[in-house]
Amino acid sequence: MFTGIIQAIGQISGKIAGDKGAEFAFTTGNLDLSSVKIGDSIAVNGACLTVIELGDDYFKADVSAETLKLTTFDDLTLGDNVNLEKSLRLNQGIDGHLVSGHIDECGTVIDKVAEGKSMRFEISAPKSLVKYIVKKGSITLNGVSLTVNNIVADVFAVNIVPHTLSATTIGQLQIGDALNLEVDIIARHLEKLLNNKNHNEK
Repeated sequence: MFTGIIQAIGQISGKIAGDKGAEFAFTTGNLDLSSVKIGDSIAVNGACLTVIELGDDYFKADVSAETLKLTTFDDLTLGDNVNLEKSLRLNQGIDGHLVSGHIDECGTVIDKVAEGKSMRFEISAPKSLVKYIVKKGSITLNGVSLTVNNIVADVFAVNIVPHTLSATTIGQLQIGDALNLEVDIIARHLEKLLNNKNHNEK
């Protein structure tokens, strides 16, 4: 599990495509790797990846064909910046919200407007995810925990404060860019519980 609070910006330093996925290498910037070991999980742009090789300032991870299909990883190239977060420890507090690291699908930036020192983004979401996105609810964009300001049809808005713009890659997004979306897992669990209840009552 993760919190959606980005700990460092890294870069893609290697990418080897295979028949059933790809192997990526990431330089880790200011991310503290002293507590990380092979087999641990690190969220990269919101996707939970397992460390298979580790150095002082880098790690490698395999990305499955399914993850390539559902995320922006297939389009990432050497030198691209990525958001990094180590997995949540039981003794940590949660400043964002509970994030599984399992990307649902990709959204698209359709507008980006400065509002004072902050930036308002409007994101087009896949119609299959709209039912999980609510005003004042939580959503994860490229691994960043954010609050939905508003949603109309399949377009939702988020407001990014200056710290988040500088501490993550969100501020680098441009109109037309795709980004990884993970909806609130609590909404998914509630849907399943309600569906099971309705099924049992029939």
